[in-house]
Amino acid sequence: MLKDLGVKPYAFPMPVLLIATYGEDGKVDVMNMAWGGICAENMIALNIDEEHKTSANIKARGAFTVSVADVPHIEAADFFGIASGNKMTDKFERSGLHAVKSTRVDAPVVEEFPLTLECKVVECQHTAYGFRVLGEIVNVLADEKVLDDKGRVQPEKLNAFVFDQFRSGYYAIGEKVGQAWQSGANLMKK
Repeated sequence: MLKDLGVKPYAFPMPVLLIATYGEDGKVDVMNMAWGGICAENMIALNIDEEHKTSANIKARGAFTVSVADVPHIEAADFFGIASGNKMTDKFERSGLHAVKSTRVDAPVVEEFPLTLECKVVECQHTAYGFRVLGEIVNVLADEKVLDDKGRVQPEKLNAFVFDQFRSGYYAIGEKVGQAWQSGANLMKK
């Protein structure tokens, strides 16, 4: 029997995305967010509060990177969602992580994260539903240790985790349970 839960942002899984930008002082700022994702072949949408330091940085620099967090760096990734760059000037330094400047956009790349999308801002939207940033993915960087022999990302090697909005938990992902466009093919024959 289904039970009515009302209006909640209940979708699972929710990605744990790390948005990295440079502040006006050139310092690295990283924010943990779940309300965003791919919205076209080469586009990503971020739904964030406009009061975040990350929002100001994105508007000023016109660029950002989006990284997939991995389990070995869960402490830093969670910290980036707890601490505010508006209140903590040494937020990135406290994490112990390292960043280099992207060669394609005016944003940092956090070296420890296994997968990073380098993005340039296409549009900042102010809607009745909040502030949204649309970014064009200009390149994807991946740590060699997560690639197969053909240069493709192996999800099980990403060691990524997702956010659950039901109980505010993080869950590791990676076990393959089916093959896209094949697992349901038998139903096409009916």
